[in-house]
Amino acid sequence: MAEYEHISPSPYATGLSGRCPRCGEGKLFDGFLKLRPRCAACGLDFAFADSADGPAVFIMLIAGFAVLGAALSVEIAYEPPIWVHLSIWRPLAVTVCLALLRPMKGLAVALQYSHKAEEGRREK
Repeated sequence: MAEYEHISPSPYATGLSGRCPRCGEGKLFDGFLKLRPRCAACGLDFAFADSADGPAVFIMLIAGFAVLGAALSVEIAYEPPIWVHLSIWRPLAVTVCLALLRPMKGLAVALQYSHKAEEGRREK
């Protein structure tokens, strides 16, 4: 009987759901954004993962584009006072950024694992 290679789960599914990129079972996060030291299910050490500020930068660009576009549309159509803009768009921007931050960080870690990304080193 032929041995079948273990098919690893999709990095998109595991990253966005906050699961281990190798087994898809264990939790990736310990708290809101802090990574666990290792997977409780398969023992994968998460020391390789360094998403840095990448997810936050992309989220700020996406959320800024969407929220600013919506605010501009409302301003052109209705011309509300500034306090209406502040009471609507500031909480929406914060909510969108916080809602996307954890899944995007998980995706960055899962893609690092699946592409075997490592820290850059200089040749000697």
